[in-house]
Amino acid sequence: ARELFTPGARQCGSNGAAASGQVAQTGATALDPQQQQQQQQQPNAWQVIKGVLFRIFIIWAISSWFRRGPSTPDPNTPTGAPRVPSRNLFTKDTLMDLYVYISENEIFTDFNNTEALFWYQQDLVYGDWTTGESGDGCYEHYQELDLSESVKQNGSIYIHIYFTKSGFHPDPKRKGQYRRLSTVHSTRMLNKYKRRKFLKTKNLLTGETEADPEMIKRAESHGPVEIISHWHPNLTINMVDDHTAWVKGSVPPPLDQHVKFDAVSGDYYPIVYFNDYWNLQKDYYPLNDSLQNLPLRLAYCPLSLWRWQLYAAQSARSPWNFLGEDTYEQSDEDQDSVKVALLETNPYLLGLTIVVSIVHSIFEFLAFKNDIQFWNSRQSLEGLSVRSIIFGVFQSLVVLLYILDNETNFVVQVSVFIGLLIDFWKITKVMDIRLDRENRIAGIFPRLIFKDKSTYVESSTKIYDDMAFKYLSWLLYPLFGCYAVYSLLYVEHKGWYSWVLSMLYGFLLTFGFITMTPQLFINYKMKSVAHLPWRMLTYKALNTFIDDLFAFVIKMPMMYRIGCLRDDVVFFVYLYQRWIYRVDPNRVNEFGTSGVNHSSDSPAQPAAADTIAAITDKPEGEKKND
Repeated sequence: ARELFTPGARQCGSNGAAASGQVAQTGATALDPQQQQQQQQQPNAWQVIKGVLFRIFIIWAISSWFRRGPSTPDPNTPTGAPRVPSRNLFTKDTLMDLYVYISENEIFTDFNNTEALFWYQQDLVYGDWTTGESGDGCYEHYQELDLSESVKQNGSIYIHIYFTKSGFHPDPKRKGQYRRLSTVHSTRMLNKYKRRKFLKTKNLLTGETEADPEMIKRAESHGPVEIISHWHPNLTINMVDDHTAWVKGSVPPPLDQHVKFDAVSGDYYPIVYFNDYWNLQKDYYPLNDSLQNLPLRLAYCPLSLWRWQLYAAQSARSPWNFLGEDTYEQSDEDQDSVKVALLETNPYLLGLTIVVSIVHSIFEFLAFKNDIQFWNSRQSLEGLSVRSIIFGVFQSLVVLLYILDNETNFVVQVSVFIGLLIDFWKITKVMDIRLDRENRIAGIFPRLIFKDKSTYVESSTKIYDDMAFKYLSWLLYPLFGCYAVYSLLYVEHKGWYSWVLSMLYGFLLTFGFITMTPQLFINYKMKSVAHLPWRMLTYKALNTFIDDLFAFVIKMPMMYRIGCLRDDVVFFVYLYQRWIYRVDPNRVNEFGTSGVNHSSDSPAQPAAADTIAAITDKPEGEKKND
């Protein structure tokens, strides 16, 4: 997840939210010309699949950690005897009727209102998979609803589902026709409230904007966030074909939210599930005065237990209540990409994607582990670019401030913050840090003193590192200035602070890979690559090749694909250096030793001495070239 917002490491993993236009709506489908430079930040299905696999692992780990123990004894039973298994109140092949009512009231009591009855289906068989219009046990009903003024003004509309055993009625007032244990009831809101955020941006020099004036007025009247009711015309009613002997209090989450037990008999009602999993967020449309009728297509289908468990696990949100509704909406948008991939991708390619995603996650973990081990056990900094590490901290800090300014997903914010902490930890490994209590800041706070480590200063690495960044600055500073002027003239921003962050972030995203080149220069000067963490680089290289593969398999902009390939050029230079700077056991290093043991009377000893003299006593012209 950290690589998604590490400009210098991978451009093809960027997923930052950018702001442009005076008023930008969440979920917009079109981009202004000023936003073309940020098209590469659009998420793709490959990234989403990796993210979903990572989230599944996190949810599984947390649920395993907080998993409840065995069920406690029932205090209402004598001597605290444990609860006994229950049974389904509707046995297999029970004949039943379906009543569907539409109302603007959450609690429905108007059973005599014929206009409220949307669908009445007789003689359904519980657990039957062979009847119906298509021979799969499914039935459909379509009708257009009249749209009232209250619903147009962000009011709610509810659907009330009643399954009764054949011959019974859901109205409790009908004596002799109503029976509590023969009626299954479930209610749900049909419309869905979604947030539409307005981001007021403008050209900082002229104060003008290209946003729609009508949207600007709505932003001024409704504030930065507007709650709008949305509608989707399709909904499936599933009755789970399940006869498991559930024990009250021991149903595992999230299934416990759907299994309802009768307080008297202790048995449970059949599980009624409103299935809207395949309703994509892009297919919802807002309810307003321009609409007169609402189309609604209802479908009834039986559902197996294992498929219901999959749907329930995907829609479970209770463990994440502390994250707020914004996280849910962003999660729904992410799941849309997964659903589209499941619907439109070739099954073989989809299976390959899942397998490669798992391998990719394993490589990411191994790269992270070996990176920590390398810096934790590193004693000498010879051959390593310390300034690249410091610049990496600056990159991570800019990315964190940028995503906080653009209100990105909370999970992404946490992952980037953890990456920043790791980069700060690396600073303690490449520099000596101490507190100067004598020269305090404002006479109160101790001053932090940063000093290069002796293994870095005493070697030639520091000279080469300074030389590399000096040459690099000749290229970066002009590019930085041009990009800043372009961003100020042609891109709209919320303010000067947002301009600084977006300008820095966009520059690092575009040219940040250049900061990987100082290490190449140091390797060239030292004629060695033995100091590099090759195990970590190998795992990252494998991930890079996987990203490149799916960058061309999955549909995405061409500039996005080019961004995925540019880091490979740098890595292939690393591989070329590893090939030309091979390990030579006979080569004597700067300490006068080699990988071959020579005896005192060996004739090769004078040759080694001559080699040492040849290395230490170079001609003046060769020293000047170095």
